[in-house]
Amino acid sequence: MRFLADENCDFAVIRALRDANHDVSAVKDELPGGSDQAVIALAIEESRVVLTEDKDFGQLAFASSASPSGVILMRFPATARAAMAETVRQFIEQNAEKIAGNFAVVQPGRARIVRMS
Repeated sequence: MRFLADENCDFAVIRALRDANHDVSAVKDELPGGSDQAVIALAIEESRVVLTEDKDFGQLAFASSASPSGVILMRFPATARAAMAETVRQFIEQNAEKIAGNFAVVQPGRARIVRMS
């Protein structure tokens, strides 16, 4: 699966997904300082699912006339961040066929997927 990690995406998540042979591109490398709209546009152009901790991507993804290949919003408090990378990796591996074109929220102990279209 192809991903675009937003600038606020924890590098441990990027590393865990790369170690699991996922194609993960980082905004820090591709589009440093780019606006959220520019990140969405890049994700659409490259057919990538956005990985983010920024809640604004939910509104952008649903409001955009051209939605990205999917968005995964990670919501982990400081007390649970150590488990975030592994939790996100497992979520992706267990739900790969459901992620494309949808909006997912992954939190400690729960996850949900909402259809964007």
